[in-house]
This record gives sequence, structure tokens and C-alpha cells, in this order.
Amino acid sequence: QVQLVESGGGLVQPGGSLRLSCAASGSIFSINAMGWYRQAPGKQRELVATTTSGANTKYADSVKGRFTISRDNAKNTVYLQMNSLKPEDTAVYYCNAMGIDSRWRSRFDSWGQGTQVTVSS
Repeated sequence: QVQLVESGGGLVQPGGSLRLSCAASGSIFSINAMGWYRQAPGKQRELVATTTSGANTKYADSVKGRFTISRDNAKNTVYLQMNSLKPEDTAVYYCNAMGIDSRWRSRFDSWGQGTQVTVSS
């Protein structure tokens, strides 16, 4: 079992910044990729940003230049620095991690419980 715990969401004014954190714990042998997804009311969940163990990153076009994903491999933690926030960034943000568990050496694909980000004046 691999658990993900997110933190850092909240209410911020347009143009403001927030930093999300997600820590993975449990039976982890290795984590290949970690990332952030979001889901706004009435919309499908969409990719925001991902990073691999080789530090390759991928961003949604809508957040390029404003959001930065980073990872602390020693802490099994991924961060999302969000700057110049817009009202359309309002959503529940979910953390995802994929890797190999240490107990069965099988693949895992785990999700956090989500954290609300609201951008409003």
C-alpha cells in the first residue's frame, strides 16, 4: 500500500501564488513518476504537470510558464509551485504516483485525496 498526502491548497486572489506538496509513504521500492492533475466542477480530470525519476517534466499548455513541478526523491515528495493564478485554475488538485512497491515488487498507481484550490477576488 502506498499512500499520498497532499497539502497547500486554499483560497488565493487572481495573480497570487500557492505551493502544493504531496508526500508518498508506505511500501515503496521506487517511484518512477509523480504528478499533479486537477478537476474543475463539471469537467474531466486533466493533467497539470508530471515529473519522472529522470527529472523529465511535462506541463499542460494552460500552465506553462506559470507552474513549476519539482521533486525531492529522498523524501518521496513532489511539489507544485503555482504563480500568476487565474480563476480558471480553480479546481481540486490531485497528486499521483506510479512505481514499484517494496512488498510484492509489483507496480502501483496511487492517488491522493485531493486539495481544493480556489482563485477568486
